[in-house]
Amino acid sequence: MDRKEIAARLAVVRERIGEAAGRAGRAPQEVRILAVTKAHGKDLVRAALEAGLTDLGENYVQEGIAKMEGTCPGARWHFIGRVQSNKTRAIAQHYDWVHTLTRERIAVRLNARRPAESTPLNVCIQVRMQYADARPALPAEEVPGLAALISAQPRLRLRGLMGMPMPDAPRDAYLRLRSLFDELNASGLNLDTLSMGMTADLETAVECGATLVRVGTALFGPRA
Repeated sequence: MDRKEIAARLAVVRERIGEAAGRAGRAPQEVRILAVTKAHGKDLVRAALEAGLTDLGENYVQEGIAKMEGTCPGARWHFIGRVQSNKTRAIAQHYDWVHTLTRERIAVRLNARRPAESTPLNVCIQVRMQYADARPALPAEEVPGLAALISAQPRLRLRGLMGMPMPDAPRDAYLRLRSLFDELNASGLNLDTLSMGMTADLETAVECGATLVRVGTALFGPRA
């Protein structure tokens, strides 16, 4: 897939975002696109950057680091996989964002391993959007405590919340995450990122307040 094809796909995604934002009375510019390049090669990453994408998301630490070498220095790399303790040094040293923080111990390790000469590592807390979901994520009632700890770490910057709904999740799941986001800001936190929504559900996410959507298939096609 070349830059031209990715650019055409990107235009379709932006149109979808624009229509959803319009229905919610929002400006399309309020929503950023995080291009998920998992399982795609370095050539596609370069093509994506040439097409105008600047935020790239990876699920596997070393796979992402390998793609960073030789690509545009202006790219922002987001880690969107589960953070393992033995990977915190590599994540802290190479990535710009982490979307999946759920544990205090991991936050402390990321802070300690972030190079002093680097800007603070941008982080989002991953929140469980549905009670029946058994995947790793933090229950909503535990988020304020972790948020306070992250805010006290000098090498971390708490940017917001991330949610990953189950298939066919009800609209209420998105609205609950948006409500928690608003409550945290009302308590004094200066959050600017609500990361929810992917290829299949980005319209619902945007209508419910997402400021960042994580899109892979719609931009690059299905993974091999």
